[in-house]
Amino acid sequence: MLRTAPAWAFFGGAKALAGPRNALMGKKPSDAENGEKVLVKNRRAPFDYHLEERFEAGMVLMGSEVKSMRAGTVDITDAWASIERDGLYLKNLTVQPLPHAAYPHEPRRPRKLLLHAREIEEIRKAVDHDKKTLIPLRIYLKNGLIKTEIALAIGKKKGDKRDAIRTREEKREAESAMRRGRKE
Repeated sequence: MLRTAPAWAFFGGAKALAGPRNALMGKKPSDAENGEKVLVKNRRAPFDYHLEERFEAGMVLMGSEVKSMRAGTVDITDAWASIERDGLYLKNLTVQPLPHAAYPHEPRRPRKLLLHAREIEEIRKAVDHDKKTLIPLRIYLKNGLIKTEIALAIGKKKGDKRDAIRTREEKREAESAMRRGRKE
């Protein structure tokens, strides 16, 4: 008996059909479809800073740090980036060593970020002239490599934070009122 493959197998497989269907339905591709898996996210950053331009950077890591990050033992909330003579470094990022690691690492050592020279120069100008801060927003896996998303940011003042809370609450109340109106 001769077996034939389904028709969709000849046109790029199931993935080829999944992509256009999502586009037709108006869905945004998820991180899993982009080949990204978020390891840790700095959820406090949008509350404390006005986020501006974002950059994707690779990280120079030891093997035990990669395993620890994949295990989720990372704290990104107090981390920040600085420009030094030989490049950009992520500081105060805590990566707890695994208890069974053969070569444990120092938890808070500076980790070098890998960016193009023109991007580093653009960041240097923004930090020096505009008095902006560099903060990490998330650390994620992309095609087997650990990347970090950093952003140029300006710190919010106390009043700015209160305004953000107020507008968020007003938006939430308006949405709930609209939902209540539809039900009635």
